[in-house]
Amino acid sequence: MTARNAPASTPEPTLIGCSGAVERLRAAAARVAVGQAKVLITGESGVGKDLLARLIHARSSRAERPFVAINCAGVSETLLESELFGHVKGSFTGAYRDKAGLFQLGDKGTVFLDEIGEMSLRMQAMLLRFLENGEIKPVGSDVISSKVDVRIIAATNRNLPDMVARGLFREDLLYRIMVFQLEVPPLRERREDIRPLIAHLAAKHNAPLSIDEEALAVMERYHWPGNVRELQNIVEQLAWLGTGTASVKDLPPTLLAAANGTMRLGRERRRRICDQLYEALTSRSCSFWEHVYPMFINRDLTRADLTALVAKALAATAGNYRAVLPLLGMDPGDYKRFLNLLSTHGCTVDFREFRGKAPQASGKAETPNKRSVPVPLFPQTPVDARVAS
Repeated sequence: MTARNAPASTPEPTLIGCSGAVERLRAAAARVAVGQAKVLITGESGVGKDLLARLIHARSSRAERPFVAINCAGVSETLLESELFGHVKGSFTGAYRDKAGLFQLGDKGTVFLDEIGEMSLRMQAMLLRFLENGEIKPVGSDVISSKVDVRIIAATNRNLPDMVARGLFREDLLYRIMVFQLEVPPLRERREDIRPLIAHLAAKHNAPLSIDEEALAVMERYHWPGNVRELQNIVEQLAWLGTGTASVKDLPPTLLAAANGTMRLGRERRRRICDQLYEALTSRSCSFWEHVYPMFINRDLTRADLTALVAKALAATAGNYRAVLPLLGMDPGDYKRFLNLLSTHGCTVDFREFRGKAPQASGKAETPNKRSVPVPLFPQTPVDARVAS
């Protein structure tokens, strides 16, 4: 089915998540819903653009009227025209009777045009004309059959301004449909939503599902290219396995391979940055307080980066924090300031891990055991590049 008509009795959709991004989307949807303006929802495939459109409709004054949706990417140009505007009997092979289009079915309600970026230029011109006057001319008819009042919500995973620049999307249509734009962020940018989503999806399928902490940690590291849709499929798989508490071995191999690759990339990046900083500090080509500290405060370095640097210095001084100061170009009087910085930001490393060991002049940074250090989930980046913590 390419089109869907939501009955008025359908429960109001819910945006699941506790992240700031989801909170902002909820607030934006509530503000947009009260008006009649057209809305463009953007975001990657699988993030839940359809759900957000339904929420806007449910909160609007049109909530008791139809919500009609169509995926423009799943319909050929000829069929899309018939789906939207209807057709008259005999207009083409198989048109055995008159048929109302979705714009007519959605009169006084909301029409959701999913994947609008896949429309042909001809269909874009027809849609633009409809948006200007609301008139319906069915396929095969020579006259305007009716005039309707619908609110248009469109969605796309494409970059429409870029398509405009390449002549693939009409600029005037873009301005028409983008009175309000709502961006749904990908799941990898709101990892704190993964656990509540898992609980919600499991409950939705009436599947009692328990996942151990190790497996949850792997899922939180994963990049989620398929976003919430991919998460839903995996939750459904785990629920059908019915093995009690799901563990890492129950996760799909592709997820495990990608998540482990991301973690390994983060470790390599951290080690490389640590080595570069350590060499620059010990050679006195930069200063901790003048260079490293501002980079950390400005979030160009993560807590994991700073922790790895401290661990490397402690390895070189056999766990002596006071000896770390001159090694990294600090004065002895900076001892308390340095320790307070590490304590405040959770970067303190247990010096006992390095006591009794021969000092290391160079090599890989030791990984502290007392404090669990979050692994950065970012690609390899030069030390002077901007990296979010």
